[in-house]
Amino acid sequence: MVELPVLVLNQNYEPLNICRVRRALVLMFNGKAEALENGRGELTCSMGVYHIPSVVRLIYMVKRPRLRRRATRTEIFSRDRYTCQYCGKETRDLTLDHVVPRRRGGEHKWENVVSACAACNHRKAGRTPTEAGMRLRQQPYAPRDSDFFVPYHYLRAHGEWQKYVPISGNNMPEGGKPAA
Repeated sequence: MVELPVLVLNQNYEPLNICRVRRALVLMFNGKAEALENGRGELTCSMGVYHIPSVVRLIYMVKRPRLRRRATRTEIFSRDRYTCQYCGKETRDLTLDHVVPRRRGGEHKWENVVSACAACNHRKAGRTPTEAGMRLRQQPYAPRDSDFFVPYHYLRAHGEWQKYVPISGNNMPEGGKPAA
C-alpha cells in the first residue's frame, strides 16, 4: 500500500511530481501538504488509522525550472497513448519508428518518431510511410515544455487524477492538434 503512486500538486494545483504513499504521508504529517483525493483505503499503524491519499497539494509554492523534455521511449509511447500510429492497435508491445528513416537523414526527434507495433514497423521497413503505402493516424509533435508529463498508464489506472492533469492528448495542445 505504501508503494502506490500519488500525484503531487503545487500550491496553484499545477502537477509537480508523482511520489509514493509513504512520501505523501510524510509531507502531510510535517504540515507541508494536504490530501485532496482519498479513497484507496486506510493504513493502520501504532499512531492511528490514516486514509491513503491519491492526490496531495503542497501548502507552499514551488518554483521549478522548465526543462525541455527528451524524446525517450516512454515519453513517445505515452504521447501516442500506447497506440500504433499506423494501424491503431493499442498495446504495450510497441517499437519506435522513424517516419523518415535514419539511414535517409531522419533525426531522432519528437517530430520524426512514432510508436508502431512490430508488424507495422516491419512492413514499413526502411521506407517513408508514403513509399510503404501507409498513413499516419496523427502527425508526430513535440509536447510543450510547460506540460507536466504523466505516463499514460497512470492516467488510465487513476481516474481521479484526470481532474488535475489535462488528458487531451496527454498534454497535447488545445484542440487536439499538435502545435505548428
